Amino acid sequence: VAAEEMMGAGPGDLFVHRNIANLVPNNDHSSNTVISFAIQNLRVKSIVVCGHYGCGGVLAAMQSSDLGNLTSWLQNIRVVYRLHSVELDMVETEEMRFRRLVELNVHEQCINLLKVAEVQNAYSTEGLIIAGWVFDMATGLIKDLELDIDGIVDSVREIYSIAEKV
Repeated sequence: VAAEEMMGAGPGDLFVHRNIANLVPNNDHSSNTVISFAIQNLRVKSIVVCGHYGCGGVLAAMQSSDLGNLTSWLQNIRVVYRLHSVELDMVETEEMRFRRLVELNVHEQCINLLKVAEVQNAYSTEGLIIAGWVFDMATGLIKDLELDIDGIVDSVREIYSIAEKV
């Protein structure tokens, strides 16, 4: 689904970066360049990490199989699973576990955004808004995860703070 259609936006209203499983790994030059350009050149006011239920990348990460080059990319999602394994292992069905991992992955990618210097600076000085959403292709609805970004910033400040004020 095109982001513009999903949000009812017109051509050119959104600056979109896509990759497998909506990852924002801090060592990915492509996503870091997109984020930097969006903040410094386009002066974006909001960044949304939007996953979707039924994500093939998240599903593949839940499998124990060698997927070639994709395997190392999907390790990022396996880290999310490891961080939240107690919660995920308590989920009764595989489908519900899959859906919850999609949500937790979006949450963790928002945390990864907050590790980027330009994001930290824009958040503290420009009021940059960061949101985590999940699109449900079955219903066409967007679920706002209503992340407590201020709380996340406070929880990661000591380790990841680059900006003077976060």
